[in-house]
Amino acid sequence: MTTAICPGSFDPITLGHLNIIRRASRIFDQVVVCVMVNSTKKSPLFTLEERMELIERVVRRFPNVKVDCSDRLLADYAKQFPRAVLVKGLRAVSDYESEAQMALINKKMNPELETVFLTSSEKYTYISSSVVKEMARYGTDLRKFVPREILEDVVAKTREQEGGLHG
Repeated sequence: MTTAICPGSFDPITLGHLNIIRRASRIFDQVVVCVMVNSTKKSPLFTLEERMELIERVVRRFPNVKVDCSDRLLADYAKQFPRAVLVKGLRAVSDYESEAQMALINKKMNPELETVFLTSSEKYTYISSSVVKEMARYGTDLRKFVPREILEDVVAKTREQEGGLHG
């Protein structure tokens, strides 16, 4: 059985993330959406536990997708799955440069680990969690950016944090 690992910080999960996860679930036997602790990203909107719960709600429709988390290096995390493959979404050429570098590093650390790149569907190339959070701060309608199952969570959490900043 081949297990695809879709890693990310998912703060929050977007329709672009979901598109990659859905497509991976059609290709691979099992997909693990792994919420990674990203040491370069400060002050996340959602806690690790909240992100996992939101993702579980969104991927419930895919029987071969499960959610996990890790604070280890991705190459080490992947060792627990025989025949693991990393699946990374690419929105632009700039994504390729950084993701290709990470794929080479992961391969050096875990020679059995392959990385597969899926190009983003055209309608999601501009979506990122950072953009979603910024738009949410301005009260933008997020229906075209985040899964409907978590839309209210993103709006409420943004208001809560903004209230803490200004209240």
